[in-house]
Amino acid sequence: MMGRQQTQGELWAPASNVFAQIPEDHILRRVDKALDLSFVREEVRGCYGYNGNPSVDPVVLMKMMLLLFLEDVASERELMRIIPMRLDYLWFLGFGLNDEIADHSVLSKARRRWGVEVFEQFFVRSVHQCVEAGLVEGHKLHIDASLVRADA
Repeated sequence: MMGRQQTQGELWAPASNVFAQIPEDHILRRVDKALDLSFVREEVRGCYGYNGNPSVDPVVLMKMMLLLFLEDVASERELMRIIPMRLDYLWFLGFGLNDEIADHSVLSKARRRWGVEVFEQFFVRSVHQCVEAGLVEGHKLHIDASLVRADA
C-alpha cells in the first residue's frame, strides 16, 4: 500500500523554529521551490497494492534519490545514516527530528518496483521544471573525458 508523508509538529520545540536555521538560499530550499514532485505518486500508483503496511511516501523516496546525486553521497546506506544528523535533509524530506528513517533497502526496492520507464518520465518532467524555473539553461554542454598519459 502506497504511503503518504505525514508531518507533525515537534513536542519540545516548534519545527519551524528549528528548520528556520536553514538559509533561504540553501540549494535544497531552491530545489524544493522549483521542483514539484507531486506527480510521482500518480506515476507509481500502479506499483503498489491496496493491502498491507503503508510504504514510505514515493515523493520522499524520490527526494532521497535526489539527495544521493545532489550531495554526492556514497551509498544508500550512508544516506540513511546521515539523514537524522542533517537539519537540511530532514526539512527537505519532511521529517521531524524524532521521525524514524527507513532502512536503506527501501530505495533499491522502489527502483526495482518502479522500473526504468518511470525513472525516465521522472527525469524528463524534473528537467522540464528546472528549465522553467531558470535553474538550467537547456544548452548543450560537451565535456571531453578522455584519459591522457602525462609525465608531469
